[in-house]
Amino acid sequence: MKRLRFILLKEFRLIFRDQTILVLIFALPTVLLIMIPQAMDFDIKHINISVVDHDHSSYSDQLISKISSSGYFKLISTDFSYQKALQHIEEEESDLVLEIPAGFERNLVREGTQKIGISVDAINGTKATIGGAYLNSIISDFNEGLEINQGERSAGTGQAATIDITYRNWFNPRAEYKFYIVPGVLVLLLTMIGGFISALNIVREKETGTIEQINVTPIRKWEFILGKMIPFWIIGMIVFTIGLLLCWVVYGIVSVGSLWLLYLFAAVYMIALLGLGLLISTYSDSQIQAMFISFFFVMIFMLMSGLFTSIESMPSWARSISYSTPITHFMKVVRMIMLKGSAMRDMVKELGYIAAFAIFLNGWAIWNYKKTT
Repeated sequence: MKRLRFILLKEFRLIFRDQTILVLIFALPTVLLIMIPQAMDFDIKHINISVVDHDHSSYSDQLISKISSSGYFKLISTDFSYQKALQHIEEEESDLVLEIPAGFERNLVREGTQKIGISVDAINGTKATIGGAYLNSIISDFNEGLEINQGERSAGTGQAATIDITYRNWFNPRAEYKFYIVPGVLVLLLTMIGGFISALNIVREKETGTIEQINVTPIRKWEFILGKMIPFWIIGMIVFTIGLLLCWVVYGIVSVGSLWLLYLFAAVYMIALLGLGLLISTYSDSQIQAMFISFFFVMIFMLMSGLFTSIESMPSWARSISYSTPITHFMKVVRMIMLKGSAMRDMVKELGYIAAFAIFLNGWAIWNYKKTT
């Protein structure tokens, strides 16, 4: 233990000696956690729409008013011709064109049916799909609220009865995207800090030549690896604490579940992550090489974590890779604790996965570290 204490003192002195790196370690996650979730908001609320009204009736005015007041659409123009409205799409001023034909109100009252045209700018696929779905939903709701349809239902002369669907968003009642994305970004930042910094640790000793001096001392391999790991484990837990505070102060997200349980999983996850970084550093001969290798693995972790794409939607080979990475299980755990308030009995399997990764990666790093002169 005395030798381990000397290694820890040496590591902390090296960390606090480089003030620039120390500032980046804490400032980078803070800035990114504030910026990224707001930039990654997938809730589309500003959809520009142009309307071509050939009917100019009370029903067409009600439909336009309903679309404008929905909160999702911004009415850019009301044009007299479809060609004029299409110019707004070509000039990237509008995302959708709604064309209301002549006789819109008359056909609804007399025949009970009427087609309208929706043209979507499909260059932005996500915005086009979601915007078109929003517009269809608003038109359907408008149709249900028409006086003619309500009168038919009250008189019993309407067609087959409709089924009204009532649904509820559990654990995120208002379906706000920040509750989904912020915990995920917190996990990604912790992964970046732990993966990159620890990967440079032993390599720095190789480049400066101090590794040769350490190798001739009676320090055991596990003491050396543990001495390299503990300082960055402490830094990682501090970064995680700062991230939780930012979730509360900036986004108003407070963990529903136990904080102690959250810290338990974070502690085990950091051990696994630092083990990966130290393993990379034992194989690397330079800091540039270690940076590229760690970047390769961190990018795979990020893309396969389930933050950007649902894991269930991936092909079978991609799902296998996703479930074989510790970040997937930790991200699931963080969301379960923070949003659902899950207990340990609900996440025993995830804890086993992360602990197995930690033991395997650190054991490999200790075994691969060659203590030779």
